[in-house]
Amino acid sequence: MELLEEAPHRFRIERHGDMRVPGVVFASRALLSDAQQALGQVVNVATLPGIVGASYAMPDIHWGYGFPIGGVAATDVDDGGVVSPGGVGFDISCGVRLLAADCDRAQLASAMDAVMDGLDRAIPRGAGPGGVWRPSRAGELERVLEGGARYAVEQGHGEERDLARCEDGGAVRDADVGQVGGRARERGLGQVGSLGSANHFLEVQQVAEVYDQAAAGAFGIARGQVTVMIHCGSRGLGHQICTDHVRAMDRAMTRYGIAVPDRQLACTPVASPEGQAYLGAMAAAANYGRANRQLLTEAARRVFRRAADVRLSLVYDVSHNLAKLETHDVAGRRRRLCVHRKGATRAFPPGHPELPEDLREQGQPVLIPGTMGTASYVLAGVPGGGAFFSTCHGAGRRMSRHQAARSITGRELRARLERDGIAARPLSWRGLTEEAPEAYKDVGEVVAASESAGLCRVVARLVPLGVVKG
Repeated sequence: MELLEEAPHRFRIERHGDMRVPGVVFASRALLSDAQQALGQVVNVATLPGIVGASYAMPDIHWGYGFPIGGVAATDVDDGGVVSPGGVGFDISCGVRLLAADCDRAQLASAMDAVMDGLDRAIPRGAGPGGVWRPSRAGELERVLEGGARYAVEQGHGEERDLARCEDGGAVRDADVGQVGGRARERGLGQVGSLGSANHFLEVQQVAEVYDQAAAGAFGIARGQVTVMIHCGSRGLGHQICTDHVRAMDRAMTRYGIAVPDRQLACTPVASPEGQAYLGAMAAAANYGRANRQLLTEAARRVFRRAADVRLSLVYDVSHNLAKLETHDVAGRRRRLCVHRKGATRAFPPGHPELPEDLREQGQPVLIPGTMGTASYVLAGVPGGGAFFSTCHGAGRRMSRHQAARSITGRELRARLERDGIAARPLSWRGLTEEAPEAYKDVGEVVAASESAGLCRVVARLVPLGVVKG
């Protein structure tokens, strides 16, 4: 398909076939060299009923389920706009949380081994069950699904300030626990407070560079400071919710006269019973994800206090797999939209009323995890940000896990990490090789393209000191 370069790091796919809007891709040609399948998904998303603006893709675009990962699409709720679980993904509310330590690398050096060994023991991970906390009282899982991080804090797993620095104050409103099926609850019950596997991790880092002093100061980070980044989501509960509601929508589409080019784009109108059921269940899974990261935060805090007498404060927590009802200007008119962000991060600009007062002047923190052994970034939202104030979410995969595991051995990767001064605590070395840096795009290029395209601005670069992975 033809990509027309409209501006630096902005390409356009003109409407053709059944597309209702054009495709707009923020990237460089180098970042798109292996994205042909994903670009076809950008075209498919552009056919969804009620879609407005464009079918957008971020610089870390790669092939996904229905939507590309890195895909953003908004539909007009009051004009037949649909919601599609494929526009959120299986790991609902997968996101990133950044904690800032009250020490620098030199101060932590003597305790680093004890910290990493402590995290290795304290952080549950892997594909199966096991978590920091197993809800035991009747109705306690339901309270997690309704209250998210807020409920965890109320139960003593955190501090009130954590909620102010978490998207949505720690809990998405309108969670409907009744729309979460029995199998999803069963899968979620034993995984509250766990990393999972694949690209999820807890990483101890250092702030290597600060590019925007005012924003970094407001966020609470400084050059040389130790930080902790947590990347995980809603585990098996979110996966099951996606599975259940895709099936329900697939059966219901013909009733609404909807046809899609890919059944993975199953959808129904936002206002339909099926649409409302999915949004209620999705919100419950999002709250599970928020509680998950909150519990892992407390586990990390305990390790740092015991091993190094170091305190961790929350910088921010933001998801990159959600559909949210938001109001935006479209063609000069305020419209109520369902904004799907799949592998894309919300990036509200300075002054936005949903941001905490102490961050509002600088814009929303955006947390971009790198690939293991490479840098991660802190960004901020900017005025006039495109794609309904959205930006990238990470490096973006370019190699399958099987290919990655064949490209390097665990022994080679471990030696490389040790040579670079990175302490690794994997559940298995096979799992570590599947996430080798060469399996991903260059996160620096992705961030640079995002900033050049006017989606965000760079605040700081973080480098890894140690990583805990499933």
